[in-house]
Amino acid sequence: MKCIRVSDPASFDALVTGALKQSDAVYVLFFGREAPGTSKSWCSDCVIADPLVREEIGRVENSVLLEVPVDRSTDKDSATNTFRKRSDIKLTRIPTLLRWSKAGPAAIRLVEDECNRTEIRRYIAQTDENSGHATPLLESEEPVDD
Repeated sequence: MKCIRVSDPASFDALVTGALKQSDAVYVLFFGREAPGTSKSWCSDCVIADPLVREEIGRVENSVLLEVPVDRSTDKDSATNTFRKRSDIKLTRIPTLLRWSKAGPAAIRLVEDECNRTEIRRYIAQTDENSGHATPLLESEEPVDD
């Protein structure tokens, strides 16, 4: 899995376009930005979801994960508020996991506590099914409940 950090919201579209040139398995994870003093996200659900998302997306062959840190919605001056206003993203809560294709984000997404191991695996399979092709996993493993 290749990880790409979206540090500047203005570069988001270019980074997504570049990722789509490398892979059909492009995922975008919106999560709470890390606090400068602790390097830990202010979003407790994000702290729990992050390693699960990385592990499961990492099992998808040739996958790309774009990591998009966002600030609190109350931080009205934050450039990351653009993701809440974009009609194709409509970010309302975090963490949010989206599969992205050349047509844009998948209609379905995982939000907050849906970002658990079982649901992430279902999401990968479901979005592969909707894309019309299967994305091979790097290793075979039976579904596990969290």
